[in-house]
Amino acid sequence: MRTLRLGYWAAQEQYDPTRLLDFAVRAEVAGFDIIATSDHFHPWRDTGGQSGFPWVWLAAVAERTKRVQVGTAVTTPMFRYHPAIVAQAFATLDYMYPGRVFLTVGTGHAMNEKPLGFEWPGFEEKVDRLEEAIKIILELWKGDFVNFEGKYYRLRNAKLYTKPKMKIPIYVASACPRVAKIAGRLCDGMLINPRGLEKYYEIVRAMEKAAIEAGRDPSTLVKSMEFKVSYDVDYDRALNSALFWASTAIPREKREKLYDPRELEANVSPEEIEKIKRTWLITTDPDDIFKELAEFLKLRLDIVYIHSASPDEEKFISILGRDILPWMREFHEMLDKPIRKVAE
Repeated sequence: MRTLRLGYWAAQEQYDPTRLLDFAVRAEVAGFDIIATSDHFHPWRDTGGQSGFPWVWLAAVAERTKRVQVGTAVTTPMFRYHPAIVAQAFATLDYMYPGRVFLTVGTGHAMNEKPLGFEWPGFEEKVDRLEEAIKIILELWKGDFVNFEGKYYRLRNAKLYTKPKMKIPIYVASACPRVAKIAGRLCDGMLINPRGLEKYYEIVRAMEKAAIEAGRDPSTLVKSMEFKVSYDVDYDRALNSALFWASTAIPREKREKLYDPRELEANVSPEEIEKIKRTWLITTDPDDIFKELAEFLKLRLDIVYIHSASPDEEKFISILGRDILPWMREFHEMLDKPIRKVAE
């Protein structure tokens, strides 16, 4: 039977690091298994935005908690972070908190790289860079001297002298079958942004086929998704809190040309607001949360990350721990039970 793990999504863009640390500690008490945090240089909007450095914050979370796994969703190991530095940072985290660290990587956003003077490439280059970066990280984690000659990165007798104590899971985030193939060949699974169920199954098939072709067991690969919710007894309060994320709904081809949070915020139109209403669960009724999560769980996911933009986050974490997380585990077990045939 597969084990469902439940993750709390700690949004560096929306909350200051101290308050977010309190949420993470509360989330462990509530019963979450994982704390995942975003990895941004700029937030999605200027008004009320935050931008804590996630690797420092993860160490604080690991120190303040006892059992939860901690990691990023999503780190871009390509420009502002050289892949060797990513490998070093997460190796050190795992050395200090063995078996409790994971890393999720992806192709990222212009808003985090262009402010530091990097040119933002097209899709093909980003994917190629990501694959090279993953290979470098994995090689360095083995602990030997590494020489690497890639199209974009080179290593010359590079070695991590502080090695991870345990195997660090590495996941890839994407809504793209091509990137899913990289996950299947090299990684431990995916954080999937499906954009529709048909796309979800296409991504999973691409990952599993690539794993088989690489001689790997696809059943060992993790499938995870992010569940976005804003809950309050007052609908308008719940909606206004979720609209912090409205600029994420700007079409990607337009969004990738923007990197100033002021511009991102100014480019939010009624269309983006309507998309947030469609893609986030904004509700005053906990029963709505149960219904939506039931559909999520039917996808046979291994990890569900709950990303809440609720106005009273402390209260919502308590509701999650008291009612929703126990139900999710029970529902998951029910789905996995074999159907008994009635004897005729």
